[in-house]
Amino acid sequence: MKVVTGFHAIEEKVLSLAKAKSNPKDYQVFYSKAGPRVKKIIEEAKKNGVTVTQCDDKTLNAKVSELDETLQDHRGIVLEISGDSGKQKNLVDFDEWLKVNGGSEKSTVVILDRVTDPHNVGAIIRSCDQFGAGLVILPENNASTDIGSEVISRSSAGASAWVPVSIVTNLVRTVEKLKDAGYWIYGADAGGENLTQIKFPGKTVLVMGSEGSGMSHLLEEKCDTIVSIPTCGKIDSLNVSVAAGVLLYAIYAGGK
Repeated sequence: MKVVTGFHAIEEKVLSLAKAKSNPKDYQVFYSKAGPRVKKIIEEAKKNGVTVTQCDDKTLNAKVSELDETLQDHRGIVLEISGDSGKQKNLVDFDEWLKVNGGSEKSTVVILDRVTDPHNVGAIIRSCDQFGAGLVILPENNASTDIGSEVISRSSAGASAWVPVSIVTNLVRTVEKLKDAGYWIYGADAGGENLTQIKFPGKTVLVMGSEGSGMSHLLEEKCDTIVSIPTCGKIDSLNVSVAAGVLLYAIYAGGK
């Protein structure tokens, strides 16, 4: 049984029912107070064949009691998903994805190297959805890979139900395959080429490293260009999810 909280996350799960080919009978919405946002979700749920049940806050509190503390603020509505519908549908095999999408003239791929905070992973996936990235790649190790978790789902405002994600064993080898398919690789790091001076190509890979240690040395060597964001603040860097959002917007805007 999967328990989902957060207006955005619940709404996206309900809206993605048809696309994910999920069974509406596996979904059930519980709510206590029908404010404007809750009413909207209830309407969408009923429209999509989801059972909706009114209950008290005590019942909702019990349903979220085993979630991470940051997710227990249900704000009067909870979604339960059971059966096969609770499984993440947008996890894709990288090689299969590349066969289908590698020939596209315009395609953006995001690689997260050692980004372990699920809040950052979720926020980056949200930016990928907004700025048209076609795939997020995560390594099996040293990363937050549970994209079905409620922390990532909520941090992504539900986008983790839509954006294709691939988990690979070797990022360096993955980058080599992307290069062979015609992608240009851009690594984000301080001291790189000024973002404002770069014209991103149609097929772009953006590599984001951890806030502490950045990209691995081997992965950095595979990059065609290291790019940095010009800033004027007193601290030395942006949060990785904010930096990813800025760079993804630049790639998106430059390709229009």
